[in-house]
Amino acid sequence: MSEAVRIYPEGRVTLREVGLRDGLQLVKCFPSTTAKQRWLREEHAAGVRCFEVGSFLPAKTFPQFADVGEMVASVAELPGAHGIALVLNERGANDALASRVPEIASVVSATEEHSQANARRSRASALDNIRRLCELRDASAHRPIVHAAISMALGCSITGAVDPAEVLRLVDQCFEAGADAVGIADTVGFAGPKQVGALTAAAVKLSGDRPICVHLHDTRGMGIANASAAIDAGARILDGSLGGLGGCPFAPGATGNVVFEDLVFLCESKGFATGVDIEQLIAVRAILREAMPDEPLYGGVARAGLPRPVGTRAA
Repeated sequence: MSEAVRIYPEGRVTLREVGLRDGLQLVKCFPSTTAKQRWLREEHAAGVRCFEVGSFLPAKTFPQFADVGEMVASVAELPGAHGIALVLNERGANDALASRVPEIASVVSATEEHSQANARRSRASALDNIRRLCELRDASAHRPIVHAAISMALGCSITGAVDPAEVLRLVDQCFEAGADAVGIADTVGFAGPKQVGALTAAAVKLSGDRPICVHLHDTRGMGIANASAAIDAGARILDGSLGGLGGCPFAPGATGNVVFEDLVFLCESKGFATGVDIEQLIAVRAILREAMPDEPLYGGVARAGLPRPVGTRAA
């Protein structure tokens, strides 16, 4: 059994909390390392097990991730927890390998135009980067999972609609390059449930027993509806961020990722046990309000609370 299949077993829904990376990539004010570690510990106590904790990027440009090595170590101290970090080049990959993070993610854009605008490289170069990352993985002592994330997979803010066949071709190429898992991302919240369901079903069929992750943004209020469609289409790994933190420089003014608390509630309502105590999870938002008081937090479950059992009376 591969490490990816062990961490992401077929048939069980795995929810990955990406607030510490994707949620913080654009903020000007961010939590201290101590506050981030509290965030981790309290979410872990609530039952969360998969955490994207940062990016191995230059600290001068991205100070919010200067402590990514410490965060990787903090996840490793939590029983059963799984840490994920993003890299964009070989230098970052080497730093990530040195940290012994269990999973390393890198990005391939679904469109050439976004690839050039976002990373100043071609898609072919991004695929070469995945291939090189897999070579470094194979030469390393701890062999982390390599996760290839396809951004703009359901629509591009530069070119508009994206051909699903092109995305599936990239999924296949990422696996051919050696990736253990592939993610499809609606980076700017372009699509609705029909498109998300169709692409997810096709990607899951193509991947066989190899993990497919679905990463959604709530730009146009479709996040939870799209997550439901993805689950119905066979997705068993989904990303979300606490309080819906996040955003994308190519979707100015947009809200962030799917709200993690609402995603947990969705999965439970569909009969998938997550192991997460939702009320305990909602309480973790206090750390964000304290550390980032000007950052908006979203979420229907946090606002309205869990439904009362049938037969109870309102106060």
